[in-house]
Amino acid sequence: MTAAPTDQPQFSHPLRSATLSSRKPTRFDLRPDQSTRRAMAEQLGLLDLPAFRFTGEIRPEGRHDFLLEGNLTAEAVQPCAVTLAPVLSRIAEAVRRRYLADWQEPEGDEVEMPEDDTQEALPEVIDLALVAMEALELALPLYPRAEGAELGEAVFAAPGTAPLRDDDLRPFAGLAALKARLDGSQDG
Repeated sequence: MTAAPTDQPQFSHPLRSATLSSRKPTRFDLRPDQSTRRAMAEQLGLLDLPAFRFTGEIRPEGRHDFLLEGNLTAEAVQPCAVTLAPVLSRIAEAVRRRYLADWQEPEGDEVEMPEDDTQEALPEVIDLALVAMEALELALPLYPRAEGAELGEAVFAAPGTAPLRDDDLRPFAGLAALKARLDGSQDG
């Protein structure tokens, strides 16, 4: 009998909020091994994750709130958006989360984004690995490009018609050419 697949991540580092010190910071330094990084890369849709480190601390802020400040450094390999060749991205991100015990979830169908988007409700368990993976996913380039990779120009036209090119869609380019011609005829 095989175990049912779960949505639980391979990489997890949970800290129970109730056990966090209310006086001194709780420091952390996460460095997953190669097999864990491989699983993380698969979960994030990466070709490889050769390096990953998340360091920082969670310190009390007031009586019941906590502030997480950390530094995420990673090397991620993604496919080029044009050629699908592997592209290495080096990530160095500051991570900040404020966990508030008295967080009020905004009501209504439409809610304005708060100025401080680092605030969230204090959960029973803070999973440092999930915080780090979220920060990594947000820091990754959306459309990585290999050096020298270009989209080029796609030209389509019905048979017997002239194709419409990018330069044809720039109306002021024609005006510049006309102005140059007029200036040339006035000089002579």
